[in-house]
Amino acid sequence: MKRAELIHQLEQQERWDMIIIGGGATGLGAAVEAASRGYRTLLLEGHDFASGTSSRSTKLIHGGVRYLQQGNIALVLDALHERGLLIRNAPHLVQNRSFIVPLYDWWEGPFYGVGLKLYDALAGKLGLGPSQLLSRAETLEQLPTLAEKGLRGGVIYHDGQFDDARLAIALARTAVEHGATVINHLPVTALIKESGQVFGVVAHDAASGREFELAAKVVINATGPFCDSIRRLDDPAAPALLAPSQGIHLVLPRAFLPGASAIMVPHTDDGRVLFAVPWHDRVLLGTTDTPVDSVDFEPLPLAAEIDFLLQHAARYLRQNPQREDILSIFAGLRPLVKSGDSQETASLSRDHTLLVTPSGLVTITGGKWTTYRKMGEDTITLAARIAVLPERPSRSAELPLHGAGAGAEVPGEWAGYGSDAAGLEALCLSDPSLRKLLHPDLPYRRAEIVWGIRHEWAYSVEDLLSRRTRALILDARAAIAVAPAVAALLATELDKDATWQAAQIAAFTTLAQGYLP
Repeated sequence: MKRAELIHQLEQQERWDMIIIGGGATGLGAAVEAASRGYRTLLLEGHDFASGTSSRSTKLIHGGVRYLQQGNIALVLDALHERGLLIRNAPHLVQNRSFIVPLYDWWEGPFYGVGLKLYDALAGKLGLGPSQLLSRAETLEQLPTLAEKGLRGGVIYHDGQFDDARLAIALARTAVEHGATVINHLPVTALIKESGQVFGVVAHDAASGREFELAAKVVINATGPFCDSIRRLDDPAAPALLAPSQGIHLVLPRAFLPGASAIMVPHTDDGRVLFAVPWHDRVLLGTTDTPVDSVDFEPLPLAAEIDFLLQHAARYLRQNPQREDILSIFAGLRPLVKSGDSQETASLSRDHTLLVTPSGLVTITGGKWTTYRKMGEDTITLAARIAVLPERPSRSAELPLHGAGAGAEVPGEWAGYGSDAAGLEALCLSDPSLRKLLHPDLPYRRAEIVWGIRHEWAYSVEDLLSRRTRALILDARAAIAVAPAVAALLATELDKDATWQAAQIAAFTTLAQGYLP
C-alpha cells in the first residue's frame, strides 16, 4: 500500500478504538491482537518497523534455558508454549535449530543433561525434539571446529530460530489483513488530553511536514526501551521504569561454525549465556550485558564488549576469530524493568510489565520476542477494558501469520517469504534484471528491493538494507557497496531526485560505519 493511501486512512477515521505507539515486536503483536478481535486499530512507528531492539536480537525463539537455571519455571513454560504456537503459525519464518552444550568438566554432563530433559518435559507436545548426551566423537562430528582440548562430550537440545525483522513485517501485514492501519516513519510527538485523560496523539510526518491530531478510546505505549519518553509526555515527572542494558553480536564467516548445530555456553564470565549460531550462512556470536545510562536509537558496541566475545569464542573454537574476521557488529537495548535495588541487569526482569496511569495511558514493556503474542493478548484485553469496548476473545493463538498460507513451504532463496514467493517470482519474470544479485557476497536479489518498497512500507535505503533484507547485518562493507544501486531503485519507485538519492546514500553509509569493528 502506498504511503498516500495510508495517510488517507488517517484522515478518514474520526476516532480509533486503539492507537498503538511503537512498531517493534510488542506493538506489532498488540496490533495483530487488536485487529483480529475486530477493534479499529492504528499503529504508529516513528522510524521503521523493528528498527530498534526488535531487529537486533539473537534470532532465537526459545524457552530460555538460562531462566530454567534461575528457577523461573513459569516464564519458561510460557515461552515454550509460545515457541510452539509460533512455529505452527509462521513455519516459513521460524525453524527448528539444534544446539549443543559442550562439556569440559565431569559434572557438566549429569547437570545439563538433567536440566535439558526438564526443558523437554516443560515443552510437552509442542517440543521440537528430545535432548540427549553426545560422546566426544559425536560432538566433534556435529561441531568440527570446536576446541578439542579437555572436551568430554556434549548435550544436544532443540530450540527455534527466526529472522526477527522479517517476522516484524509479517506481523505488520497480518494486522493490515485484519483491518488495522499501520504506518512507519510517523513519530508521535505529543499526547492529547481532555479532563486529565489521554484520548489521542499528535503525530508528525517528516516527509510532508504535516501534523495529525488523532483521537482514540485508548492509547497504548509499546515503545520498548523508549517507553519512558512516551510516559513523560503523559507525566513529565514520571520516574524511570527501565534500567536499560546493551547487548552486542558479532557476525562471522560461516567457516567458524560450518555444521548445522549451534553452540550454547550456559555460563560466561558475566553470568550470561553465550551463543554461536548459524544464521543466513553466517555465524552470530553473542551476547553481552552492559548497563547503559542513556537510551540511544543507534547504540554503538563498546571495544570491551567486542573483546569479551572474541575472548570467549577463542575458548570454544579451534580457530580464534580476530577483529579482521568480523563482517558486522550490531548492538541493541533491552527494556529491562527495574526490580528493587539490583544493579545487575542480568538479574532484572525479563517478564513483561503492564502499567496504566491515572490518565489511562497503557504501557507494555519488558518481555522478549518469543512471548510477543502473549504480551499482545494481555495488553489488548486490558486496553479494551479501559476503553469500555465490547469484550472479544483472543484469536491469535490459532492465527497463521502473513505468508503462512498456501504455498508457504517454499524451498531455496525465497523461503522466508512463504506464499509471497510467487509474487517475487512474478516480478523477476516481468523484468529479468530484477533477478540479478545485489552483491556477490550477499544472498539478495534486486527483486527483493522492489518488493520491499511496493509491499512492505520500505521508505529508505536503511529500511531496505537493514530490515527488508539483512544485508547490513550479514556484511556491512557489502551493504555500503550496494547502497547506490538500492537508492536508485528506491528513487525510481518513489519518484525522488538525484539530490534525495545522494542524501540517502550518505545517511546509510554513516550508519553502516558503526557496524564495522
